[in-house]
Amino acid sequence: MLTIDQNRCRKDSLCVQECPFHLITLGEDGFPTMRPAATKLCIACGHCVAVCPHAALALGKITPESCRPIPNGALPTLKKLDQLVSSRRSIRAYQQQPVTRAQIEQLLDLCRWAPSARNSQPVHWLIVENPAEVRRLAGIAVEWLRDNGRYPGMVTAWDEGQDMVLRSAPHLVVVHADPECAKPEVDCVIALTLFELAAQTMGLGSCWAGILMSAASAPYQPLLDALALPEGQRVYGAMMFGHPRFPYFRIPPRKPVAVTWRS
Repeated sequence: MLTIDQNRCRKDSLCVQECPFHLITLGEDGFPTMRPAATKLCIACGHCVAVCPHAALALGKITPESCRPIPNGALPTLKKLDQLVSSRRSIRAYQQQPVTRAQIEQLLDLCRWAPSARNSQPVHWLIVENPAEVRRLAGIAVEWLRDNGRYPGMVTAWDEGQDMVLRSAPHLVVVHADPECAKPEVDCVIALTLFELAAQTMGLGSCWAGILMSAASAPYQPLLDALALPEGQRVYGAMMFGHPRFPYFRIPPRKPVAVTWRS
């Protein structure tokens, strides 16, 4: 699995020290080599390739040439990140202007970099582009509420023509994964959170679709049939999104951080 360019390798053991599962060791000649256990335990995270300043090793198809370099000064400042995170709002009022597929593809491409347990990258995405289909799914979720006697105000609002489930959003994103993965629920929430923040940088807004998520988790079969996910996949998150109808000018306060320090 590990290929070493001996002309470039400096035998500095950085890859040995960085491997999260201690699967790399130095051979008798001083060059890195894989332990036999790597065939079962390596998660192909690429840390060994990324940490080598000499571009001296490759891990299968992960080569120095296939990896994007990290340019100096590329990271945002903490102040800019604070502005992005603290100004995020859960958007429940949308323009009917559609988000272009090119924009959505940009967001999804960025979300590929979300961390996942054992680097399994299990997250699958369902993007509902058609506002009429978003409304149909909202109606199915309302029927689940009606059948279970939950949130009668939302049901009444729907009957009167107001969508309080998906807020008449033009688009919906659903993340799903194989439940047999290591941590699919965590992996999907991380990826969808990244989608939410990335969308904000493009002037878009979003809101977690909690009612639809609850109906899918129930599970409510009419909704699962409508989503038509691949066999064996389970919904782990959903979010409405689009262009916000209103701008915001202030950041409401939050509770102080709840922390216990232990020395």
